[in-house]
Amino acid sequence: MDDTLLLLTVAAAALVVGLVAGWAGQTAAARRKLAREQSFFGLPGGSECVLVTHRDSSSPHWSIPRHDALALLGLAAVIENCGAHPEVAPHDTGLQGFGARTEFCVGDPTAHRRLAAHVASLLPGVAVHPGDESGAGRGTFTIGGTAYRVEPGAVEYVLLARLTAGEGGRPVFLAAGQRPVTHRAAVRHLVRNRARLARRHGADGQFCLLLKVVNSQAYGPDVVELVADVTKAATAPAEPKGHRAAA
Repeated sequence: MDDTLLLLTVAAAALVVGLVAGWAGQTAAARRKLAREQSFFGLPGGSECVLVTHRDSSSPHWSIPRHDALALLGLAAVIENCGAHPEVAPHDTGLQGFGARTEFCVGDPTAHRRLAAHVASLLPGVAVHPGDESGAGRGTFTIGGTAYRVEPGAVEYVLLARLTAGEGGRPVFLAAGQRPVTHRAAVRHLVRNRARLARRHGADGQFCLLLKVVNSQAYGPDVVELVADVTKAATAPAEPKGHRAAA
């Protein structure tokens, strides 16, 4: 009887130790995961960030277009999980330079002033066509001599970038697309693949990805293909005029 009691006591103690060790291991793993996420997004606990978006021109008051609003909602969960505090600002409001706090800049660079400024200064190898008088060619990206033209509802492109500049070292994330649905697709890609992107590019690394949204008329922002990592070409000085069209 005494031996049985002893065995039961030892087994119970081993079970408790195992449970505590397992809980401690899971807690440590969760903390490491959170730390990596905070580092990747530049969002330590208690920090501030800004989300810069379009104004909805169809509304008499300041409001956010539908797809952009849904994109920001996708970022909200990440920001909350990191313990950061967001501010939402319209693109045409005077804001401080970059680097002091993390910035998420979402929109169409032909109409989004701050996004256009970021593309011009941080991605000099990217040209965004404003379109002719009839609007033809508007939003076409030219990168490394190749033009990527929009086919509304069928093939649409968006740039997803993580860049650092200025004092403070906090990153700016760009989702620069040819149509509103592409902004949402890029943010969804960022949120879903943040761990893989952090592993591939480093927690403090810079990248610029060209994504293609396929058949958004039928599938919305759900079908996204990675066309290429264009970081080198996009961050290089602008090339002379003259380009070839994407296949």
